[in-house]
Amino acid sequence: MRAHVTGIIALSMALTLSACGNVSHDVAKDGHNAGELVWPAPDNATPMHRGGTFPNLANLRQVRAGLNKQQLSDLIGYPHFSEGVWGVREWNYVFNFRKPNSDELTTCQYKVLFDDKKLTQSFYWQPESCASYLGDGVPAEAIKAPAQPTVTHYDLSADTLFPFDKADILPQGRQPLDKIADELKRRDGTIEAVQVTGYTDRLGSDDYNRSLSQRRAEAVSDYLADHGVTRERIHAEGRGKSQPGTQCEQHQHNDLIGCLAPDRRVSVEIKAKSLQ
Repeated sequence: MRAHVTGIIALSMALTLSACGNVSHDVAKDGHNAGELVWPAPDNATPMHRGGTFPNLANLRQVRAGLNKQQLSDLIGYPHFSEGVWGVREWNYVFNFRKPNSDELTTCQYKVLFDDKKLTQSFYWQPESCASYLGDGVPAEAIKAPAQPTVTHYDLSADTLFPFDKADILPQGRQPLDKIADELKRRDGTIEAVQVTGYTDRLGSDDYNRSLSQRRAEAVSDYLADHGVTRERIHAEGRGKSQPGTQCEQHQHNDLIGCLAPDRRVSVEIKAKSLQ
């Protein structure tokens, strides 16, 4: 029994070490790039995928940013190498294509990068000319993975923005909001949406916290709109204490309030067209 368990552990370690050579280095949190793209050797594909597969082109053309792993696998299957499935942020494939009215076979590698929420974001071909098969001969550079919207996220301390349990913006809270407003105005032509979300700590009732977080989100939205940001692009939402990030065990009330400070926040998420 001990030998059997040892064998399983050894096999797991071998697979893990094997996978390390198959994945890219320093994949960005937003999944838009990597410090170094690593292409696994085609011969290292799992036995059932060795030699490559013939993808369904109609499905392959539906691959886009924002898909989860199950949706991606429904379109083009699970990865062809041993990098893993659920815990990783990269899937690699080996695809075969035939030119129209020809028996000539081309083997291509396809790479998908995920963001930290495990949603598809970036797509690459090796060689890049393989992208032309998606467009029935359209030059690869014309259909290279489209530029994805950029998302900029700000987390602002509610204790800096507001008095405790209130939604009136403090004088010291205006400075970070002014910087965000300036950034939004500078990129006005590219801004698609601005999501302002309020959060509270766990103290108090659900209804009270939801109301307070909504009022704070609206206060920030109003401030940005009053400082030149197009109001129609701003959406305010209060989520109360639904997404805490702290684990506080303090028993003294004041100590607990201090520990819970990071949960009292307003996030501003800016979705803009890529300038690439």
